[in-house]
Amino acid sequence: MLIAMIEGATRVIGKSQRYLGLPIKDVMVDCTVNGPNTPAMLTAWTPTPDELERLNAGAGVILRILGTRHPPVMLEVGEPPAMTGG
Repeated sequence: MLIAMIEGATRVIGKSQRYLGLPIKDVMVDCTVNGPNTPAMLTAWTPTPDELERLNAGAGVILRILGTRHPPVMLEVGEPPAMTGG
């Protein structure tokens, strides 16, 4: 997956740790465990052509977490990119 710029990004994290930098959009969500106005961070990713082919063939999305503690996470599919006229 390729890091994408999420619409409305509020910050970029990871550069000081020598990562590529991940654009983040800070949001508040209603969570069934933590309640309303729970802080959350959104990121956007774009599959490579090979990954898209594998997804279309039924492959799953794998989330890799670095470290030994698993934070709460969610995965979803975003909206397709808006078509721009030329």
